[in-house]
Amino acid sequence: MRALLQRVSRARVWVRGGVVAATGPGLLVLLGVRRGDSEREADTLARKVAELRIFEDEGGKLNRSVREVGGEVLVVSQFTLYADCRKGRRPSFTEAAAPEQARALYDRFCQAVRSLGVPVQTGTFQEMMEVELVNNGPVTVLVESA
Repeated sequence: MRALLQRVSRARVWVRGGVVAATGPGLLVLLGVRRGDSEREADTLARKVAELRIFEDEGGKLNRSVREVGGEVLVVSQFTLYADCRKGRRPSFTEAAAPEQARALYDRFCQAVRSLGVPVQTGTFQEMMEVELVNNGPVTVLVESA
């Protein structure tokens, strides 16, 4: 699994002209699931996301996690994180999990983050979404489960 984390002041997800999820300070997580991923990867990545120290402490150092700062997480499914662009001009998505597997692990990841005490909002799985965010820092980090 892959998660592209963006530290945000706020973020929203729109589907068909309406807001389906919004969050205040915290993280926007674009989550990709790869073929062969399991619940173990979802749980490992959830813990890493909840505990990764990418928020500033009193001294201005990146030393606090989203959980420690009382932040929220907005998770958006993003199979394109597994795009293979090595050949030609059209990306291949053969590494991305099938929708049924991806949905189950996306849900597992969200529940695992919640179980660690972090509020979670979600986009709408397998929908065309518009994602609006204010990246704070900017801080953007790519995290993988393996």
